[in-house]
Amino acid sequence: MIRSELVQMLVQENPGLSVREVEKIVSIFFDEIVGRLSEDGRVELRGFGAFSTRARDARVGRNPRTGESVEVDAKRVPYFKPGKEMRIRLNM
Repeated sequence: MIRSELVQMLVQENPGLSVREVEKIVSIFFDEIVGRLSEDGRVELRGFGAFSTRARDARVGRNPRTGESVEVDAKRVPYFKPGKEMRIRLNM
């Protein structure tokens, strides 16, 4: 499912809301998650899962085209841990 499909589904389920209103709600929702993660926070949605970040150390990588070694800087990457309810539903 892509973002536009999510918006259309929410519009169908909530006929009192316009497409623009639903798009704004979805944008705010995702912006808040990204904002919290960028502050090194955690976002937990009960029954769904938790978003957080993990640190990756700097390392020496390899350019796949040339085989040349390149330095890869340390960085934070997003991490998702599914909730118990999601794991149960996926494994039914």
